[in-house]
Amino acid sequence: MSDARSTTAEPAKREEFSGQLGFILSAVGSAVGLGNIWRFPGVAYENGGGAFIVPYLVALLTAGIPILFLDYAVGHRFRGSAPLALRRVKRWLESLGWFQVAICFAIAVYYAVIIAWALSYFVYSFGLQWGDDTAGFFTGTYLQLADVGGADPWFTLDFVPAVLIPLVLVWVAVVVVLAARVAKGLEKVNVVFMPLLLLAFGTLVVRALFLPGAADGLDALFTPNWGAMLDPNVWIAAYSQIFFSLSIAFGIMITYASYRKRRANLTSPGFVVAFANSGFEVFAGLGVFAALGFLAHEQGVAVAELEGLSGPILAFVTFPAIVSQMPVGWLFGALFFGSLVMAGFTSLLSILQVVSASFQEKFGWTRRQASVRIGVVAGVLSVGAFSTTTGLIALDTVDQWANNIGIVASAVVTTVVIGWVLRRTEEMRFHLNGVSTIPVGRWWSFCIVVLGPVVLTAMLVSRIVTLITEGYEGYASWYLAVMGWGVVALFVVAALVLSRMRWRVAPDDFVAWPTYGGKS
Repeated sequence: MSDARSTTAEPAKREEFSGQLGFILSAVGSAVGLGNIWRFPGVAYENGGGAFIVPYLVALLTAGIPILFLDYAVGHRFRGSAPLALRRVKRWLESLGWFQVAICFAIAVYYAVIIAWALSYFVYSFGLQWGDDTAGFFTGTYLQLADVGGADPWFTLDFVPAVLIPLVLVWVAVVVVLAARVAKGLEKVNVVFMPLLLLAFGTLVVRALFLPGAADGLDALFTPNWGAMLDPNVWIAAYSQIFFSLSIAFGIMITYASYRKRRANLTSPGFVVAFANSGFEVFAGLGVFAALGFLAHEQGVAVAELEGLSGPILAFVTFPAIVSQMPVGWLFGALFFGSLVMAGFTSLLSILQVVSASFQEKFGWTRRQASVRIGVVAGVLSVGAFSTTTGLIALDTVDQWANNIGIVASAVVTTVVIGWVLRRTEEMRFHLNGVSTIPVGRWWSFCIVVLGPVVLTAMLVSRIVTLITEGYEGYASWYLAVMGWGVVALFVVAALVLSRMRWRVAPDDFVAWPTYGGKS
C-alpha cells in the first residue's frame, strides 16, 4: 500500500528552471509539436477555413487557457509531478496522476517513432530519395508496410532497419538530455531548439509564399465558410485542436510548473505560451497551404482535389511531392523535416519528463537512474512495437485512443473533481492571483467548473460512440479491442497499481504556500 509512514526520509531540494525565459521556451517547446505543423492547417481547412478562427479563439479563451492555468496552479502550489501534486490536493487523487503518467509513457513510446521518420526524411531530402512515387516510397520502400487483414498478420516482428536505426538514435538522445538536470538538459535544449525551429520554419514559410500558386493555397485556407459556424462538429474540432495542442490535462504542465520558483509569475507566461502556440499554428498554416497551392498549380488541379492535407500523409507523402517539384527542393525538404525533428523532440522531452519526475519522487530514484531505466524500457517497447512492418497500424490505433479517450477523460475527471467534488477552484484561483501580475477573475472559475466539463464531456461521449458504432479505419474489431480499448484499460490498471505502492519519501509532509484562508 502507498503508506507514506513507511519512511521518514527527507525530500531533496526541488530542481528549478533558471528563470522565466527558460520556462516559457520549455513550455512553448512542449506545446509546439508535430500537430501544430501537420494537424492545424488541415483541421482549419476542413472546418470553415477562415471562419474556423472564431471557434478556435473561443476555445482558446474558454478551455485552453483556463485548463492551462489550472495545471499551472496545481503543479506550482503543490510542488510535484502529477501523482505527487494531485495527491497533495487530495490523497486519493494520486491515481489520476498515475493515469496521466501512463498516458505520457504510451504517447512517448510511439511519438519517438514519428521523430525517427522525420530524421530519416531529413537525410533523404538531400538526395530526394523518395523519387516520383512518394506514397509508394513511404508505405512500401521505407515502412515496408504489411498487408494486415490480407496476406500478412496484424502483428509481426519483422523489423525495418530504416526506422530502427534512427529510432535508437532518438532514444539515446532522449536519455542523455533527461539525465542532465532540468536547467542544464531540458531547458538548454529548448533554449537552442526553439529559436532554431522558428528560423528554419520561418525560412520555409517565406520561400513557400513566393512559389507559383501560393496565393491559391492561402485562398483555400482562409476563405471563410460562415455556414460552418452552425455545425456543432466544427466547434468540437476547435476545442479538440486547442486541447491537444497546448499539452494540457495529462501531467506535462503540472510537472513544468512545479519547477518554477516559489514566487514565480504564472499567468503572464501562460498567456505568452498559449498565444505563441496558436501563433505558430497559424504561421504553419501559411507555409503548408502556400506549398499545397504550389503543388496544385504544378498538377493543374484545385487545392481541394489534392489528397493528404493533414497528418502523416501530409508530412511524408504530400510534402516530399512538393519538394521534388521545387527549385532547390532539397533545401526546402531539409528545413521542413528538420523543423519536424526539433518540434517533435522538444515535445517528446516534456512528455517523458512527466514519467521521469514521477518515478523519481515515488521511488527515490536519481534523475540519471530514472532517465536510463525509463528510457531503456520505453525504447525497447518503441522498437518492438513500432519499428516493424505493422508499426504504422499499431501507432495509428494507440494514438487515437490515447489522445481522444485517455487525455480527454483525464481532463473531464480533473475539472469535475477539483471544481465540483472537492470545490478547490477558488483555492487555485487564489494561488494564481497570489503569485501573478495578471489576476484571473471568476470567469476562470466558470470555465473550469461549468464550461470545460460540459464541452469536454461532449467531446468524449461523441468520440466513444463513434469508435464503438463505426470502429476505426476499417481495422478488425478484435484488434481495436486489444490495441485501443486494451491500452486504455492498461492506463487504469497502471494507475491503480502504482498509486498503491509505497512512497520512498514521505509525500504528505508539505504545507502549500501562500496560505489559503478559505474552505478547501
